[in-house]
Amino acid sequence: MRAVLGIDAAWTLTQASGVALASQTNAGAPWRLVAVAPSYQDFYALADGSEAFPNDNSPDPIRLLESSRQLCGFLPDLVAIDMPLARHPISGRRTSDNAVSGTYGARRCGTHSPSSIRPGRISDELTKGFAEAGFPLQTDSVGTPGLIEVYPHPALVELANAPERLCYKVSKTRRYWPTLDAIKRRERLFEVWAYILELLDKQIAGVREKMPSLSLASGTRVADLKKVEDKLDAIVCAWVAIRALEGHATPFGDRDSAIWIPHAHTSR
Repeated sequence: MRAVLGIDAAWTLTQASGVALASQTNAGAPWRLVAVAPSYQDFYALADGSEAFPNDNSPDPIRLLESSRQLCGFLPDLVAIDMPLARHPISGRRTSDNAVSGTYGARRCGTHSPSSIRPGRISDELTKGFAEAGFPLQTDSVGTPGLIEVYPHPALVELANAPERLCYKVSKTRRYWPTLDAIKRRERLFEVWAYILELLDKQIAGVREKMPSLSLASGTRVADLKKVEDKLDAIVCAWVAIRALEGHATPFGDRDSAIWIPHAHTSR
């Protein structure tokens, strides 16, 4: 039995972080999405029924691992986080950032520049917390249990075999489709989301079951759409962890930090 935990980690404590857990009962069996939540607190609530506190966005590696154990019966083999991570404090762009941008920049998947402030302490505490729990950062080969850094944009480019990054961010719809009105932009966003979920559902059973079907009739608020986006990114992180476990991902970086990108995908 194996499991992976994917985390779309926010760089500040003012924003929530999506979490997704997937498991495999035995070798060769399909992977299944066990749980997905738009925040740490919502993930804990799925595991133990506790009340979710919406303003508490601080990560707790021990509780994340324990909640995973409660939900699927055992601890994850690999944790994949969409956030700059390193063995030493991050003060600026890393070798890993430049390596990914050099390879994927032409496909509009360059990395954001981290600093000592963003994500700063959040990154340091996540890396340290998981290491102390027995999940050290993996930068050259995948050891289990372990922790890896991932980046959804190039991962989705590889999954979809797309020429450039997919247009699926809620806050950027006006930039993606400047000539469309608000209703048409939302229609286009939902179409892209449906496409991504279709691709992910072929790799992790249960994705479509646990993600909402959205339409213009739903009247969904932007804040609620952001929660859907965060869950989607968390599932992508979990998928990259699966690919890394199966030997189908490459680390871009050096010993201090590495961003794991899945190999170009072929359908099963």
